[in-house]
Amino acid sequence: MAVSTLAIGMIFVGGTFLTGIYLATVSTEQTIGTVVADEALAKIRLYGLEASIPRDECTLYTELVGIPTSELWYPSMDVNDVNAVRDYSWSALCRRLGGGNQLTQITVFVCRRAGTNARYWARDPNSSSDELEQVELPQPVRVNVVQESDDEEDELTIEDAVDSDDTDEYTFINDGATIVDAATGEIYRVLERYADPPERVKLDRPWAGASLEGSDGGWVWVVPRPVAGGRSPLVAVYQEVVRF
Repeated sequence: MAVSTLAIGMIFVGGTFLTGIYLATVSTEQTIGTVVADEALAKIRLYGLEASIPRDECTLYTELVGIPTSELWYPSMDVNDVNAVRDYSWSALCRRLGGGNQLTQITVFVCRRAGTNARYWARDPNSSSDELEQVELPQPVRVNVVQESDDEEDELTIEDAVDSDDTDEYTFINDGATIVDAATGEIYRVLERYADPPERVKLDRPWAGASLEGSDGGWVWVVPRPVAGGRSPLVAVYQEVVRF
């Protein structure tokens, strides 16, 4: 009986250590995420922005400015150092605010490296179609969403932008994912992706953007998991309004 009691106690103690390690990892990544976001905003100010940023529409920063890929790693990589290894990277969305001013909403996504050879889904900005391609760095991808007649105010239904490929885009948005409304820049957290139907997700609050009813719906940005699977590379999302 004493041995059994001791064994049960050790199991609980072991579980406590695992929880402590997990919380310590989360806390460390949140701290790193803040530093990476600050560096990203500093680089965006340094490289600047084009005057023709679309209003009321989020656009990838790399589509607007020719920033070297090495600058997207944290800390920045020396392109001549073949042995350099970086575990974090950033990407950003830009949206010019209305009112005739130069205020720009910057949304920064901080991600961790899922593996040395990991690949991630993206859409080719130079293509007129919405075909997906595989890239080296995790980054937000536009996903088509609608609100069907039987959806609640805090629910979205995910649509495949390209039906002809073999990729189910609803798998890009899972429990705990963070999504950004492409039209307003509003940030939402996904509480659950239903098992049936798997294309429907529940948000942490009612949808506050433009109406998504109809066949076209709207778009949200989300960082998908690696192509080969695994946990989401997203660490955190930060947002700031900057004057250019």
